[in-house]
Amino acid sequence: MTETLFLTSADVDGLATPAEFVDAVRDGYRQRGEGAPAEPRTKLTNAEPPGFLTTYAAVLPDTGAMGGYMYSAGFGAEDAWFATPLFDAESGEPIAMVDGASMNPFKTGATGAVAADELARADASSAAIIGSGPQARGQLRALATVRDLETVWVFSPTKEHRESFAGEMDRRLDASVAAVASAAAAVEGADVVVTATNASDPVFDGDDLEPGTHVTAMGQYDPDKRELDAKTIEKATYVPDLEARVTRDAGSFIAALEGGVVDEDHVHAELGDVVAGNAPGRESDDEITVFDSGGTGIETVAGAYLLYEKAEEAGLGQTIDFAPGSEALTGE
Repeated sequence: MTETLFLTSADVDGLATPAEFVDAVRDGYRQRGEGAPAEPRTKLTNAEPPGFLTTYAAVLPDTGAMGGYMYSAGFGAEDAWFATPLFDAESGEPIAMVDGASMNPFKTGATGAVAADELARADASSAAIIGSGPQARGQLRALATVRDLETVWVFSPTKEHRESFAGEMDRRLDASVAAVASAAAAVEGADVVVTATNASDPVFDGDDLEPGTHVTAMGQYDPDKRELDAKTIEKATYVPDLEARVTRDAGSFIAALEGGVVDEDHVHAELGDVVAGNAPGRESDDEITVFDSGGTGIETVAGAYLLYEKAEEAGLGQTIDFAPGSEALTGE
């Protein structure tokens, strides 16, 4: 038997700051660029009741941990549950099981912030947020740790939602955050554009992007989801989290590929290669850059291990016993 720490969402809620998540995730992608293994998501769909089960995993040897997500969404409850198993990367023993609900927006937001730090202009001070849910909150809070934001415009289709989001973020951040009535109004003049939606069609016109804009798109992890139009993909330096997923579930890239606008060589580099210095990030002030974030085990393991270490220090959680396979197979 080995003792494994079980951490509830309440245990880890607020345990780490957005900046700490960014640092942990940055190091995770640095390890990926240096050869750490990670695989894109596997998504199993169910017709009735409609829902899906998703898994993805990564090994971060320098962190000393490996694991990933297994989560369900939809089905009868029409909700989502995130289970995050962590294993020791040397012994292979399970060290933690984390309820990933409260972590999810922060580790995903941290990934967007790491990409923005590498790909946005150093002087970027304005941002557009398309979306107003938990993921949009996580993206903006993390982005504010890597750029000195002065102005943020937010748009989502429901007026009450975007105004509530703007009010909350205006109080939380040093930047001035305001709701606007259209995506075009949000994108106009923005140095950084973040899309955090579940849209099946592009949420803004690529012609509205100013030269030098960086775009983080984090809601297109399905072939049928397209937050970005083909014009945006075509004129951008395109960086995915994992190159292996761009023809599997990166909806906007797949649409641009099928439309003959780009070919597979349009992929500049994985984020990990940019972080590790194997490939350049932004090379000019006029360059438009896109980070396509579909979700990986890299940020999941990095974020969960950060919380595990902090929980250990704080004496949080409860231990559960895991039996090794040798015992299960022999009964001894």
